Amino acid sequence: MNSRRLLAIGAGALVAAGLVAGCGGSDSASADGGLSGAITIDGSSTVAPLTTGAAESFNADNKDVQITVGTSGTGGGFEKFCAGSTDISDASRGIKDEEAAACGTAGIKYTEFRVASDGITIAIKKGTDTGKTCVNFTELKKAWEKGSTVNNWKAIGGKDLAMKLAGPGDQSGTYDFFNETVLGKDDAGEVNPARADYAASEDDNVIVTAIEGSPGALGYFGYTYFEENADKLDDLAVKGEEGDCVKPTAETITDGTYPLSRPLFIYVNDASMARPEVKAFVKYYLTNAVSLAEDNEFVPAPQSALDESLAKVPA
Repeated sequence: MNSRRLLAIGAGALVAAGLVAGCGGSDSASADGGLSGAITIDGSSTVAPLTTGAAESFNADNKDVQITVGTSGTGGGFEKFCAGSTDISDASRGIKDEEAAACGTAGIKYTEFRVASDGITIAIKKGTDTGKTCVNFTELKKAWEKGSTVNNWKAIGGKDLAMKLAGPGDQSGTYDFFNETVLGKDDAGEVNPARADYAASEDDNVIVTAIEGSPGALGYFGYTYFEENADKLDDLAVKGEEGDCVKPTAETITDGTYPLSRPLFIYVNDASMARPEVKAFVKYYLTNAVSLAEDNEFVPAPQSALDESLAKVPA
């Protein structure tokens, strides 16, 4: 595991040395003419390693800007963001209507920026013969939907092998995206929840450990976590509602042919953006998004999407 990801997995990872002020940190210039102040970030554990990498690179030329990156999950991050406790929220899904409403009630205006791409990877313990090299949405739904009692691979067309499930908790944007995409919505338009009896964690590394620890385990998380643990895990191809079985790769995630591809975002408080250190950090992040993604084992967003995001940064 690289050092940036290790930094990012701890809640409140500190990217610059020193004590960190709250959301309204100083924006004065430092003695050497550079920027200073504090930037508080929280949210998705999927996006956090990329944001941490951006912060470390930004700090190379801006040592007096102190940046914290927390990992309370996309939902937890939006709770803090809409309460005005953070400047930036990492998100592995778009903001929900109720979260946007909470921000509105609190007077928090914000801007969404796409920073990278990801593909939710369906993983099993390396070398395990489950009888399945590809799973479709119907099979995934049968295993994961609320009320499911599936506990053997033969229930979804595999071998007679006990199945244990592991995945993100309900504060995770990965959980939300998977449920909406795979489990669908009910007649009232609400996203169907997952079954409750699985090993759930907001920490993707805990999910990796759970899958690695059981021959019949089936789990999911972001593509970059699979890449880092490919010596321990195998990935399954996925077949969506239409099309063929597709493996997650940088190419299939970028072009969207992988059925569980998704965009990754940061949300920035507009009031915070008025501070020079926040504006400079966001501009740096977006300008260098492709190289940052590659350096930190992420899939870059399409350049057109990055250009669109960069155009939203105030002049």
